[in-house]
Amino acid sequence: MTAKPNNHLLMTLRIKNMVCDRCLRSVQRVLEALGLTVETIELGRVEVRTWPETISRETVQQALEAEGFALIDDPKATLAEQLKVLLINEVHHAHERPAHQNVSDFLSQKLGYDYTYLSQLFSTQTGQTIERFLISQRIERAKALLQEGELPIADIAFQLGYSSVPHFTNQFRKEVGKTPAQFRKEPTGRRTLDAV
Repeated sequence: MTAKPNNHLLMTLRIKNMVCDRCLRSVQRVLEALGLTVETIELGRVEVRTWPETISRETVQQALEAEGFALIDDPKATLAEQLKVLLINEVHHAHERPAHQNVSDFLSQKLGYDYTYLSQLFSTQTGQTIERFLISQRIERAKALLQEGELPIADIAFQLGYSSVPHFTNQFRKEVGKTPAQFRKEPTGRRTLDAV
């Protein structure tokens, strides 16, 4: 994009690697430091109103890259990032999704694409499967909830969308090397969600 956006119109920027609330604050800080007026911000997407004539798209890209983010221009990369955002939200709100609706149906319905296409696109764009990404996000969320120590393990399993406590426990042990109960007693080494 070579033309500067009109200062009176909103411009939507798609941004890669925004996965947590801290990312929202970081991206907003970067854009505002450049003189852009952020109207709305959510994971993977920012709407800006003003764009000073002295700021090039490359300058914005470099500033974002310095913080571990990137502007997305490719429609396939944009779709992969939208998938990530939906999956992250799914981890935080899995217990709100109807029990009969599986993740593949949920994603297809939300994005309007066949799940096979979404799965192949996600793997190509990110280097990991949707299932692997979802598992890693669930495990990191489980670690956070276990470290908070407020919810019973059964409630954590339910909140994260696991079909049973044994399924949750087995997957957690496979990924972390200890059971949720053991992890809760000795909390160590939790990776932040934006590092997953």
